[in-house]
Amino acid sequence: MGKVTGFMEYERLSEHYEEPKKRVKHYKEFVLALTDDEAKTQGARCMDCGIPFCNNGCPVNNIIPDFNDLVYQQDWKQAIDVLHSTNNFPEFTGRICPAPCEAACTLGIHEAPVGIKSIEHAIIDKAWANDWVKPQIAKQKTGKKVAIVGSGPAGMAAAQQLARAGHDVTLYEKNDRVGGLLRYGIPDFKMEKGLIDRRVEQMKAEGVKFETGTFVGKDTPGKEVKNYSKKVVSPEQLQKDFDAVVITGGAEQPRDLPVPGRELSGIHYALEFLIPQNKEVAGDNKNEIRADGKHVIVIGGGDTGSDCVGTSNRHGASSVSQFELLPQPPAEENKPLVWPYWPTKLRTSSSHDEGCDRDWSVATKRFEGKNGKVEKLIGVRLEWKDGKMQEIAGSEFEMKADLVFLAMGFVSPVQQVLDAFGVEKDARGNAKASTEGDKAYYTNVSKVFAAGDMRRGQSLVVWAIREGRQCARAVDEFLMGSSVLPR
Repeated sequence: MGKVTGFMEYERLSEHYEEPKKRVKHYKEFVLALTDDEAKTQGARCMDCGIPFCNNGCPVNNIIPDFNDLVYQQDWKQAIDVLHSTNNFPEFTGRICPAPCEAACTLGIHEAPVGIKSIEHAIIDKAWANDWVKPQIAKQKTGKKVAIVGSGPAGMAAAQQLARAGHDVTLYEKNDRVGGLLRYGIPDFKMEKGLIDRRVEQMKAEGVKFETGTFVGKDTPGKEVKNYSKKVVSPEQLQKDFDAVVITGGAEQPRDLPVPGRELSGIHYALEFLIPQNKEVAGDNKNEIRADGKHVIVIGGGDTGSDCVGTSNRHGASSVSQFELLPQPPAEENKPLVWPYWPTKLRTSSSHDEGCDRDWSVATKRFEGKNGKVEKLIGVRLEWKDGKMQEIAGSEFEMKADLVFLAMGFVSPVQQVLDAFGVEKDARGNAKASTEGDKAYYTNVSKVFAAGDMRRGQSLVVWAIREGRQCARAVDEFLMGSSVLPR
């Protein structure tokens, strides 16, 4: 590695943020990326450990020590080549991945880990700024045609890899823009959508065709087709027209909260708030769900809940509170116990820093309101006894609630698509397909593969990219008998 003693000489330097009072006035990204010198210093902290668990901690198996060293040497052009060898879209992961690679960093056993995510962010931004990201057009076409259903990160990764292998790829998306939950679920202040648009242009140059506003499934009245799409294509038609079909839709079925008062207006699933807001920022219709001057309660302590917090703050909410069912995690993990695995510890997002009251071990008993509109939440505190979660007697309380967002995760992909294809499901309602063996990612339906959230359930963007890449290789092997695509 570049500087053998760098990990002893330099401290971790995180990316800087625009101050909260300023950033809540807009929806643009507010992370200030590392300068070249700062990135060089952070790359120098990579300790030549000889056991780079970071590679395995990263779902796409980024070759992290190599690009850390290249950044230390200031060889940015080679660094982006190394990064792109395992990751199609490092500008996505460099912004919104929680960085399991850093949790697995060997230096992290006794010091702050190497700032891998910030280095990745710096590499790809410099690559775009210097026009190093070019279309990789296949030298020879195979004559095989592949349909991809769903344009989130799994679908985009699969489509790009298959196009580079020489196949004719058509990507179908039910919304009017490409990106799936990257486009509509993640707020612009975390990832601006121009990042997706420029990748789409690259993929078009590589030969990928995009069919937006197209729902693949059955035209069932009152379902997705009416809400999203301009036209419908049947699974049978795709199986007839294409040599292989890959379904890569996201896990969009939210977990509900069946308590008294749930029917009151003002109680929404998180995506009912976030999707229209992203469309508003893109110049579409105004978001009809407004948090301006309201007392907002977010139920669920994960990333989607955090996104509701940040968006409510940008609306100008009077107050924002967030409840989590589980106990408050420790401020610091027990590293000797959990390393190199993803630790349970208290995580405070940038949205929390903008203003939010958080509370843990809280269950919602009911909602109350007048004239059909929610006005308060009745909750109760919980404790763990004998391995079970139990209510604490006499702990019931109420909070004013003008607007409630349910952000408790997603239970499965949309069943309408899987049912239309006749794909066998696992116990959680995901497409049943193995990731190993001769039929990796292959479903029970002829010529139909599944990857990403559609196969594994709700997960991270980096896992979606991994599955899209691996599925592309499996499809290439299915069509050609062998594949040169990386696994």
